[in-house]
Amino acid sequence: MDIKTTFKRYELKYLIDKKQKEIIVNAMKKDFQLDNFGISTIRNIYFDTSDYRIIRYCLDKPIYKEKLRIRSYNNIASDDTIFIELKKKYQSVVYKRRLDINDNSQIAKEINYYRKFYADLRPAMFISYQREAYCQKNDDMRITFDCDIKYRNNSFSLNNTNGINILDNNQFLMEIKTSKSIPLHLARIFSQLNINKTSFSKYGSAYYQMINQKEVNKC
Repeated sequence: MDIKTTFKRYELKYLIDKKQKEIIVNAMKKDFQLDNFGISTIRNIYFDTSDYRIIRYCLDKPIYKEKLRIRSYNNIASDDTIFIELKKKYQSVVYKRRLDINDNSQIAKEINYYRKFYADLRPAMFISYQREAYCQKNDDMRITFDCDIKYRNNSFSLNNTNGINILDNNQFLMEIKTSKSIPLHLARIFSQLNINKTSFSKYGSAYYQMINQKEVNKC
């Protein structure tokens, strides 16, 4: 399987329920198919400073922001690929650099610069979720559906998916990743179902929930 290492695209996000998801997937059958990853459990370790400087800055919605994470699509065995990803966003366009953890390329140099810039960078948040991923048959558009999104801020093992739920059991995060416009028939269905674009960050939501829980524990 060929692994893409650079991305430039828009990422549109929508919070939907199970019934809406079923209608959308049914409408996608003609133009989309499960991608190479298909249905998988994605595990991420986000890096941040000891005072969560990076995510706090990102949540202020600046014109430019970036995050560093480690990602896997499986339980980790000796022959499984682990990715390091540097995700940047500038004026609503997402740029992602991804490489195998053993790589030594130009992308690796960008990641090393990021690590040096944030001197006290360390594992800060583990986030896992179930993903159902589709790709457009004759284009580069991808549509993913994430559920069972969980987080924890300790025990940073990619093989352990225990954590605190971020969404309700009936909720899905749908993401459309594209450099073009949404197909007209899907846009019509979104309108019929009253599905609107939202701003949603898994790491940001986990951070807010973690902070709120700490405040509750103080009471």
